Amino acid sequence: MSFQQGLSGLNASAKALDTIGNNIANSSTVGYKGGATQFADVFAASLNGSGASPVGLGAKISGVLQQFTQGNITTTNNPLDVAINGGGFFQMNDGLGGTFYSRNGQFQLDKDGFIVNAQGLQLKGVMAVNGVVSSGGPNVPLRLFDPSQSLTGAPQPTGTSVGATGVQANLNLDSRVAAPATSPFNYADPTSYNQSTAVTTYDSLGNPHTYSMYFVKTAANAWDVYSTVTNPAGASPAFSNLGLTGSLTFDTAGQLTSAPLTASLTAAQLGYAGGVNPMSFNLNFSGSTQFGSPFAVNTLLQDGFAAGSLVGFKIGSDGTVLGNYTNGQTTIIGQAVLATFRNPQGLQPLGNNVWAQTPESGSSILGTPGSSGQFGSFQSAAVEDANVDLTAELVNMITQQRVYQANAQSIKTMDSILQTLVNLR
Repeated sequence: MSFQQGLSGLNASAKALDTIGNNIANSSTVGYKGGATQFADVFAASLNGSGASPVGLGAKISGVLQQFTQGNITTTNNPLDVAINGGGFFQMNDGLGGTFYSRNGQFQLDKDGFIVNAQGLQLKGVMAVNGVVSSGGPNVPLRLFDPSQSLTGAPQPTGTSVGATGVQANLNLDSRVAAPATSPFNYADPTSYNQSTAVTTYDSLGNPHTYSMYFVKTAANAWDVYSTVTNPAGASPAFSNLGLTGSLTFDTAGQLTSAPLTASLTAAQLGYAGGVNPMSFNLNFSGSTQFGSPFAVNTLLQDGFAAGSLVGFKIGSDGTVLGNYTNGQTTIIGQAVLATFRNPQGLQPLGNNVWAQTPESGSSILGTPGSSGQFGSFQSAAVEDANVDLTAELVNMITQQRVYQANAQSIKTMDSILQTLVNLR
């Protein structure tokens, strides 16, 4: 009698419906990966394996495999939300020194400055040292700030950046003008110089100082550069005349031929005698010209900045976590690192959108987002939706419902046949 076959079919269809129901229930769960039920037939063979066409004993569930296909990406208003576009898993600190893995990028900050998910698990990556992320650095929870320390970033004096850029000025000096009518140079007398421009520089405490440059034509293709500095309120003196800084020379084609100049200011000239460090920075006029056209400032940049408070964060496509400060600066705080597996289906689902590594999944392979085809890139202020196709799931539900009914009908039929046998006289 085929009661066993029908019963096994009922059990298998019921579990398949459970899987479908779970997929539908999680269709709005961020980062959820749908499951697919796999069936296997069951046979009973004699000890010697005889029988060309043995009758099976029904069906069984061989496994429920999660489908790690890409879900749709939806934008959000949270800059710490992150969607993975491609392969890989977030690494989440389990609180005991281990690691869980997730595709749910709904992150927030806790009171201690760590990036965490809704369950408090901390996102792991490599922390930056002085704004630089070291390749192969230790994998630790990413911490955007330490509440026990100041959130104000230190200032950077002009001329102290990597490469000591200082002030970069690209301008055109009008070759047609004559030497000034008044001599010697006097910053207060516009007739003693041809043109001027100014840039804000910063001292060792982040105080802003307006550094002005005056250009005086001395001969054909030759110019002197004079400087003054205007100090902020409260400084003494409020203004300093620095005098001649150097000279610029050009060839007959109007191209600069002189070397960069150097500006030097004492603490007293900055108005904080004994209170700040002296300043010294390059004045680089590279690319400047002397053509027969009006004076023009094409570029005027400097590498210093004032102190700034941390006001926001964002995560780049390569996992780089950037801190934004009130002084307009952006600093690299760390970089999230993704993990991939040779057999993702071997991961153990633990609920709450996380998986654990198992011997079947193999060891994790770590890499930065977007570094290769197996590591997807990050999309900030976005999340990955569940990869559940509701239309397909509803069709599968109807199919399994009919299969369940068919198996129930086979049991009903065998019951009718058995009743017929019992009634034989």
